Amino acid sequence: MRAMAIFLDFYGTLVHEDDDILPPIYEQIRTRAAVACEEKEIGEHWWKTLSGLFAVSYGERFKAQRELGLQSLTETVELFRSDCSAEELIRQQFEHWIKPELYEDTLPFLSTFSHLPIYILSNIDTADIAAAAAFHGITVTDIVTSEDVRAYKPRPELFLEGMKRCGLTPSEIVHIGDSYTSDVVGASALGIQTIWLNRLHKRQPQGAEPGYICHDLKAAEQWLLQIRSEI
Repeated sequence: MRAMAIFLDFYGTLVHEDDDILPPIYEQIRTRAAVACEEKEIGEHWWKTLSGLFAVSYGERFKAQRELGLQSLTETVELFRSDCSAEELIRQQFEHWIKPELYEDTLPFLSTFSHLPIYILSNIDTADIAAAAAFHGITVTDIVTSEDVRAYKPRPELFLEGMKRCGLTPSEIVHIGDSYTSDVVGASALGIQTIWLNRLHKRQPQGAEPGYICHDLKAAEQWLLQIRSEI
């Protein structure tokens, strides 16, 4: 295994996802809904709707994640006939995107591999990740976003752009991410080696097999150092 460059996901990998702020949003929708529902139903519908929009948003049909987030939340609020304002509710998520909590293993990991090209590949909007990276002092070789390529992972455009920018082949790159579908499946489809950063101890779906599975970046760091020492 040759790790000549590292690709990294951002939310859920280097910084916390928005898991903590979503339940209060679901609760506000539920308490003001005319349709009897549970928080779980609301969350599942919002995510299903958003995922569907991601899948068809590419090329000329591309829309930024903020726009898709508001569109899917609006549809969710309307489905449960809640009198909440989707525009007001989603502000909490937007605020999280620009000031997410940093995982304690992120900066040490980046420092250990500062001698390698490191690229962040993210489905988030360019301005949001730029703000979040600046907020935490995260510096890498380059950041590639969905807006740059007008497509979302697991489609290949983000990975292909990353390879174009670093000038390396798939076998020379390791991609690390927390999403099995977006990161493992997306990168594996192009022959890129993967590390599934399963921080939340989720059950592994059937499909592409990651090169390595770990629960934090420290374990990923140790594995990469071991593999590189064996080359």
